[in-house]
Amino acid sequence: MMMLEKIGCRAYQLAFRVMLPILPYREPKIISSCEKLGKILKKNHISSVLVVTDVGIVKNRLVEPLEASLRSANVRYVIYDKTQPNPTVDNVEEALEIYYNNGCTALVAIGGGSSIDCAKAIGARAAYPQKSLQQLGGKLKVWRRIPTLVAIPTTAGTGSEVTLAALITDTAKYKKYALMSFPLIPHCAVLDPSLTYSLPPHLTASTGMDALTHAVEAYIGRSTTSKTRALALEATKMIFENIEKAYHDGNDRTARENMLNASYKAGIAFSMSYVGYVHAIAHSIGGRYGTPHGLANAVILPHVLEKYGKSAEKKLWELAVAAGVCEDGVSYEQGAKCFINAIKEMNKRMNIPSTLSELSANDITKLAIRAEREANPLYPVPMLMTAKELEDIYYDILDLKK
Repeated sequence: MMMLEKIGCRAYQLAFRVMLPILPYREPKIISSCEKLGKILKKNHISSVLVVTDVGIVKNRLVEPLEASLRSANVRYVIYDKTQPNPTVDNVEEALEIYYNNGCTALVAIGGGSSIDCAKAIGARAAYPQKSLQQLGGKLKVWRRIPTLVAIPTTAGTGSEVTLAALITDTAKYKKYALMSFPLIPHCAVLDPSLTYSLPPHLTASTGMDALTHAVEAYIGRSTTSKTRALALEATKMIFENIEKAYHDGNDRTARENMLNASYKAGIAFSMSYVGYVHAIAHSIGGRYGTPHGLANAVILPHVLEKYGKSAEKKLWELAVAAGVCEDGVSYEQGAKCFINAIKEMNKRMNIPSTLSELSANDITKLAIRAEREANPLYPVPMLMTAKELEDIYYDILDLKK
């Protein structure tokens, strides 16, 4: 990358960092269980809601406590359960039509990050009915208040219940639109660990590693604050202590609750301090192949951290100490290696692959260009990289056995 380009990127990032204290960031109101939600909505004069979810959530009966709460408060509801693992433009438009046809005035998303992202995008379209998702995609394109949005995560990882971002896939163009605007932050978040009990081990693992990626990228970036650093360290510690417990015993309430709280903390941290190349690469792969975002992050994370080299060593050492995977007396270099190796070993113990079988070498150049365009200049990464340099990471996760 040319020196002038680097200066331009860092100047752009500095401007956002300076503006951080005055940006309209807010945190959602926390509700401890679905049972309380109906009365809260009724108290706020909401009489009809669109429930956004997916077919798996409905089949596993996770939506039933929500339905009971809404019925008891005489709040009418209609369910949209066609959300895809990577929510699409078609999902948003279909659900928006249902929202209008049923006179809804609020949105309740229950599920993983996909359902919550879908609901955010529906809200954005409701606020801007004359604009497409492509027009609303990008930074700070949504300024109007969206309909009241309640997020009920059934996974502990995406942090979507507290973030200002939504990712929507355009299947016709093989790309993702990242909507990033403050009004997209949910107004309420229901953090109920019992809703995560039925999450299968492989999703517990990948969504948990998604949360870890949020914490790590928020911490090692160059736009941190004392608040985001503290939250990222707490989240990292909690994830290392609880993710494998939840993976092996899905009914471990303490582990599930701690993972939900860790995801929430990491969500706040990366909303304010942004992410990095792990996410940019994961988004490009998810947009092309439909790879689940958490899985992509888990596979990519250690490779990107290795690529950063000395630029991230000190902060990775700090994360390693917080996670309990090294002593504070070791060198920064050794601490960083301990942290990266700990991630690799944790992935292996939870049967997360080290490569992505769907990735094609023929696509790498194009994917790297997309990742570079997403990341630069917005993401305050420890070390700036060009598309050509990012290609190395794609080749690291290429499955050569296929």
